[in-house]
Amino acid sequence: MSLSFSAPSLAIFCKVIDNYGDIGICWRLARQLCLEHGVAVTLWVDDLVSFRRICPEVDPAAAQQVILGVTVRHWQDQDGQFDPRDMPDVVIEFFGCELPPDYQQAMAARTPRPVWLNYEGLTAEDWVEGCHRLPSMQPRLRLTKYFYFPGFNARTGGLLHEAGLEARRHAFQHDPAAVTAFLGRFGVTTTAAAGRKVSLFCYPDAPVTALFETWRRSTTPTVCLVPEGVAPEQVAAFLGAAPVAGASANHGRLTVRVLPFLPQADYDLLLWACDVNFVRGEDSWVRAQWAGRPFVWHIYPQDENLHHKKLRAFLALYARQAPALTAYMLGWNGAQTMDDHDAAWNALDSALPAIAAQADAWRESVLAQGDLVTQLLDFVRDLRFAQENRV
Repeated sequence: MSLSFSAPSLAIFCKVIDNYGDIGICWRLARQLCLEHGVAVTLWVDDLVSFRRICPEVDPAAAQQVILGVTVRHWQDQDGQFDPRDMPDVVIEFFGCELPPDYQQAMAARTPRPVWLNYEGLTAEDWVEGCHRLPSMQPRLRLTKYFYFPGFNARTGGLLHEAGLEARRHAFQHDPAAVTAFLGRFGVTTTAAAGRKVSLFCYPDAPVTALFETWRRSTTPTVCLVPEGVAPEQVAAFLGAAPVAGASANHGRLTVRVLPFLPQADYDLLLWACDVNFVRGEDSWVRAQWAGRPFVWHIYPQDENLHHKKLRAFLALYARQAPALTAYMLGWNGAQTMDDHDAAWNALDSALPAIAAQADAWRESVLAQGDLVTQLLDFVRDLRFAQENRV
């Protein structure tokens, strides 16, 4: 049996846990598969309201809609009946979300059976290199599920990076008029932009109040741009008002401005326009790496502080020549004490030029591994070829 598999059909199942990170990754994955590789993608999402925050075209009330060529379906529960003839060539479970039982049965009944992937979370820990592409037999269904791990080297699955991203970033960052026009949309004037520009995206437990106090007393003017809904209590305390889009206040050397929650393309521009970026979770963490700017990562918290191990593994690769960045990021995440925030930030601030140069080198080294979508499709084709030869 010979099958043409140049442009397979594919379904992605996404349960939104981290508000925007999960769907952010899945939406980038779906778009790149569709737009660059001609894959017919169906994206099943359980939370269309969160999805709309990063993609304004989404209709939260629609059971099914097509956006930029991707079919988006509202995944409401684990019930439903599915026809084997409607099963795609590839099925991706994002972060191990469980597929509806009848969907799994329909996959098992399809000929040929779909390639089934469990798309895992990104980590720099060594153990993923031994687990990437490993099969997991599902005897009851006579199906095999394969683990796919994004990563930073050739023994993992790469990172999401769409075609043309580098050229767009380079053009924007070397066009002062474009940067000024973009920041001007949010009330950042040319005079204000002359100081330090920082984007802030973090979880509620970050020491934002201490950071604001440090910047308020700093000798360098700082403009901090915060998406609406981020650290709302700390931002409201600084503003003395509700932290809604458009609100702003200035105290000492610090100006805080609240931005509307940005679509993905505009969020990239924000990262490119700022001198330092505070990011969280996985999606904005990866985009900060592509931005080539110094960044501070707030990792998604896990039980028993397992996230601290993941954080240290990344820092051992990314910041091994930047001890001030390691110390600050560990303190920002509560992985070690940071009693004197001024001293920690000042040490980091002094190291920023060297960190910026290292960020460029890091970006180039990771880009050399190839993009995730191309590697994922190559893996799928290998599996399908092996499957055909067994028939």
